[in-house]
Amino acid sequence: MAEPLDGKTVAMLATDGVEQIELTRPWEELAAAGASVELISIKSGSIDGYNHLEKADSFKVDKTVSEVAVEDFDALVLPGGVANPDALRLDKEAVAMAARFVKDGKPVAAICHGAWLLVEADVVRGKSLTAFPSLQTDINNAGGRWVDEIVHYEDGLITSRKPDDLDAFCGKLVEVLALS
Repeated sequence: MAEPLDGKTVAMLATDGVEQIELTRPWEELAAAGASVELISIKSGSIDGYNHLEKADSFKVDKTVSEVAVEDFDALVLPGGVANPDALRLDKEAVAMAARFVKDGKPVAAICHGAWLLVEADVVRGKSLTAFPSLQTDINNAGGRWVDEIVHYEDGLITSRKPDDLDAFCGKLVEVLALS
């Protein structure tokens, strides 16, 4: 029997400082459902994961943002951590990649501080989404509406607040990707 995501390819966009569980857990769930997952970053080599503020494991980067095209993927996942999305939002190619996924109507899933990249890409205007509570002002100032929910899905955006929300986040990600 085929898995629901057979044939789907997902880009996980992250760099140093990524909240490790927000990278590994969706990756595992997507792979278990049959998706091919690639780690895309703003630098080649490897990136360092963190468990909150403690350095954890390193992860091999499959390709850099400049080496891929949005057309190569069916969805984009933006894990959080504070340093990770803060660095990504300073990279013009990473910002453009996130904006293009949204413009093309492909599913984009952001958890915790990952929504910072969506704010920077100017794609939250007129949309409701959730994120770590400290992003509430940023989202609202960008024309979006922050909501306090475990997982929120609207107009192709799947968002969650924190690692404790990973069950709902991963479940909604697999569900939406299976239907896309």
